[in-house]
Amino acid sequence: KQIIYVSSASGSGQIHKRWMDTGETTILTNVQTGPHGISWSPDGKQVAFYGTVPQSADFKADLPTPPEGAEWAAPAKVIDRLVYRFDGVGYLKGYKHLFVVPSEGGTARQLTEGRFNFASYRGGQTVWSKDSKYVYVSTNLENDWEAEGYRQSDIYQVNAKNGKMDKLTDRDGPDGDPTPSPDGNKLAYTGFDNKKMATQISHIYIMDLKTKKVQKVKTKLDRGVSNLSWSEDNKKIIFSYADKGNTKLAQTTLKGKNSILTNNLGRGYSLAKDGRFVFITTRPDLPSDLAVGKTDGGQTKTITSVNSDLLTHKELGKVEEMWYKSSHDGLDIQGWIIKPPGFDPSKKYPLIIKIHGGPFANYGDRFYLEKQLMAAEGYVVLYVNPRGSTSYGEKFAQLIHHDYPGDDFYDLNSGVDAAIKRGYIDKQNLFVTGGSGGGVLTCWMIGRTTRFKAAVTVYPVINWYSFVLYSDIPWTAKYWFPGMPWDNVEKYESKSLLSVVKNVKTPTMVLTGEADYRTPMPDSEQYYAALQLLGVESVLVRVPDEPHGISVRPSHHLSKMKHIMGWINKYNN
Repeated sequence: KQIIYVSSASGSGQIHKRWMDTGETTILTNVQTGPHGISWSPDGKQVAFYGTVPQSADFKADLPTPPEGAEWAAPAKVIDRLVYRFDGVGYLKGYKHLFVVPSEGGTARQLTEGRFNFASYRGGQTVWSKDSKYVYVSTNLENDWEAEGYRQSDIYQVNAKNGKMDKLTDRDGPDGDPTPSPDGNKLAYTGFDNKKMATQISHIYIMDLKTKKVQKVKTKLDRGVSNLSWSEDNKKIIFSYADKGNTKLAQTTLKGKNSILTNNLGRGYSLAKDGRFVFITTRPDLPSDLAVGKTDGGQTKTITSVNSDLLTHKELGKVEEMWYKSSHDGLDIQGWIIKPPGFDPSKKYPLIIKIHGGPFANYGDRFYLEKQLMAAEGYVVLYVNPRGSTSYGEKFAQLIHHDYPGDDFYDLNSGVDAAIKRGYIDKQNLFVTGGSGGGVLTCWMIGRTTRFKAAVTVYPVINWYSFVLYSDIPWTAKYWFPGMPWDNVEKYESKSLLSVVKNVKTPTMVLTGEADYRTPMPDSEQYYAALQLLGVESVLVRVPDEPHGISVRPSHHLSKMKHIMGWINKYNN
């Protein structure tokens, strides 16, 4: 009858508890660590959370004391760590550590220590053992942990009384998402054996917590799995995965016999003890709603209709799936087309190809606001999953290993050709845009063809030297490339978008957030300067205080979409 939550109502983020019958609330913590990832121990006596423990650089200059009454400028920042800022977080002020606090309130105890993160830079979710004695964490405690990123981690069992840590997994590769079984005897988790590939799919593993014996659940899916839960009888594991652009909720026996519970899974689900589950669902004509189902079978049922009042008065563009073959090697490529509202097959329409980022990600039969807005302005919108996309198996995704950007050009260009063959595309009015990895491929396209009337590259990587040495994910040097830039100069140069910029004739907008630490502004500045020096019509759009994605403030998200369409509309005949 009680809930816990984080609120800043008292002036800073603290854990609060509310009695649901009376509405009474109390503050459980008085910490300056920004608590997050909170969870109640199964016995209800403790609350675990992650918090940021401040840690300054070891080196300090011997500075004089300011004279009385003097107001000196802000002090210099001294940095002695590899990843010192992170996209969407900003400059890092310390390390993520694990804490526990009595559920009745009191002094929070820090269980972990050191110059390590026990949760990701953006946070994580704490996980208790069923007997309330331990908290499970996934972390990398090696000295080079920042250079490895998420590609290396092990699962530890942390004693909630004294902070003693027992290492449960130990291999070359990432182990994460620790999920104890209801009876407390087993621990499910995801991971893979690191083969130093640009991407690999994750599998389900089960550890017997008494013997520490590990069993791999052989689902034979050839798809990456995530978001684990157990059935209450300890016999099945519920998980999500994507297949051909559709995200699914599924379950598997411990021997690997799996079945789909529902398609069209959105951003998450929650499972009850009796096997009922609630999930967010999405389809091309449905932004998001809640739906329910049962793990023992039957149809799922959508229980909300939060956008019906809006969509009743709007006509969405109709979405059609398409398959075609890449001109490079005949590879089967999946894509979708959105036709503008009021579509007339006898007319010719301008086309926008929108390219996804990642690059290890996928488009699918989901609702996309930006693409629908493009279609509403009279465009046919094409979006496809070129080689390197996820949800088609590990081999398909690994086709761009150490080769990005590369032959994905042909996959995308062939998609435009396939759309033109449908007979309603004005091939004199073709446009291209994409963000992040999609921004990379936008520049790759216009550097290799002049067929597009205009382009908008959104927060792209331009110079891979810059990316490895400036972005917040420097581990990519070890996985997306054969090694460091200075040891692989030709490889880095051949994949740089500056290597093809001299071919660009297409009017181009470059659009990036000024607080983007994933694909930093200097890359966009380099590309814009190159276009200007080459005499290519171009503009640089800088969005203040926005990280990667440009969606923190709704007005900035709107501005991003309006700038993109404003530039494309300018060149649409």
